[in-house]
Amino acid sequence: MPIDLYRIDDRLIHGQVIVGWGQPMNLGFIVLVDDEVAGSEWERELYRMGVPPEMALFFASVDEAVARLDEWRADPRHGILVTGDVETMRRLTERAAAIREVNIGGIHHRPGRTERLRYLFLSPDEEQALRAMEARGVAVTVRDVPSARPLRLGELVGAARTA
Repeated sequence: MPIDLYRIDDRLIHGQVIVGWGQPMNLGFIVLVDDEVAGSEWERELYRMGVPPEMALFFASVDEAVARLDEWRADPRHGILVTGDVETMRRLTERAAAIREVNIGGIHHRPGRTERLRYLFLSPDEEQALRAMEARGVAVTVRDVPSARPLRLGELVGAARTA
């Protein structure tokens, strides 16, 4: 079974991922791709505490994820791969042609970002990186929870919301 969901969520692993996505998808594992977290035992342990014991959790840098992607895609369990930012997912999709669809689940406010949805704020550089992914044939959709209707990136970019 291939990885069922490639997701960008700046909170990485939290209740919405574990319960909201994990239970309906019957997740057996999560792959957290983040260069900094992969190198920090303290941060890895912190994320492990939020994952039920029956669910496997793998940590990887972008380089490690590219090297192990086929292994995870061959795992018989359902899985999610999550990155905490657009840049990490951009780097991953540039090197892993097997990733054909990316879900944006939550990118929150920071200076320089424009609100697109209540849970999605993007900077011009992030928008450009997401458009570049689409130009390479990666479908980019936005959906915070499985019950929500997925929105295509083009439905959001170019239409800033006012608070």
